[in-house]
Amino acid sequence: MTETVAMGRDGAGDLFVRDLWYVIALSRSLKPGAMRREMLLGEPVLLGRGRDGKAFAMRDICPHRGVPLSAGKMLANGAVQCPYHGWEFRKDGVCSAIPSLVEGQDMDCTKISVRSYPVREDAGLIWVYVAARPGAAPRNEPPVIDVPVKKIRWHETQLFRCSIDHAVIGLMDPAHAAYVHDHWWWKRKARVKEKHYAPLPTGFVMTAHKPSKPAYSLLGDVTTEITFELPSTRFETLKGRLLGHGFKIVGLTVCTPRDAENTDIIQVFWFPWWLSFILPLFWLLGPTFIGDDRKIVELQREGLKFNPNLMLIQDGDQPAIWYHRVKKAWAESTEKGTEFVNPVRERVLRWKS
Repeated sequence: MTETVAMGRDGAGDLFVRDLWYVIALSRSLKPGAMRREMLLGEPVLLGRGRDGKAFAMRDICPHRGVPLSAGKMLANGAVQCPYHGWEFRKDGVCSAIPSLVEGQDMDCTKISVRSYPVREDAGLIWVYVAARPGAAPRNEPPVIDVPVKKIRWHETQLFRCSIDHAVIGLMDPAHAAYVHDHWWWKRKARVKEKHYAPLPTGFVMTAHKPSKPAYSLLGDVTTEITFELPSTRFETLKGRLLGHGFKIVGLTVCTPRDAENTDIIQVFWFPWWLSFILPLFWLLGPTFIGDDRKIVELQREGLKFNPNLMLIQDGDQPAIWYHRVKKAWAESTEKGTEFVNPVRERVLRWKS
């Protein structure tokens, strides 16, 4: 059984889904009093952190003459000052001062504003909410990072020169490992795999199971659960016992779309300090495996130049099929203002890899 998806280079339908939270940056990359331009869903976003330590985000275009506000400076009162004419904007995007006005020019500058974005910060990550209708309150919250110590132990970011759709389905693809990650030190004979999947509020989960990769044996008897939810939030949670101590390792991978053809892959891990002996594995394997996936989607561009319809098959491509269906259903619920209904149904998938 096959399913054809008209993706091409720009994805199926609307490339970006909204009314959702995106990881825009790591907390450690933004110091108090600093601000910079970030691209998100093809739009310029000023990401800043006040001297009070709180992060904020607004559209990085001055409504006066179009200059990037991030090229200005942050004033002592916390306002962002445009470098062209000194217009000042509060963290909520409202204009608070226009220096060129003189006495008698009774203009209410607070009626001028730039779009502001809700921001949440947790466990070393900065999340930005992109609403379908500017100014709308968030209809949900970012995922909870369920770890006792919220210090990131390892992270890696790589730019994939592809749309978010191709980045997402490339990373969730269960059948590519033997070919894309073909290293002499990682070879393993392909075998049939069987995993149980179930729906989540905005995605699906590969329920807890014993992992088959040899590297996991370093951690003793463990189980792993892998979840995916819109827009691109993939958690892998490992639980087990080692030397008489229970532990949990949480890995998060997100695809942050900078624009239609550039997507940052951000991967972070949290785990107890006493498991630090596994860090060399992350340093060695993490950048290598993400780099393998980056190279293959860049090679894929050579075929996508011709805008082919892409064929997805059962069961190996079922996660990709689900992704497109969930994304379409969410986009329709956002556009119509109706309740989202997850099209994923519980089932067991079988494939060989």
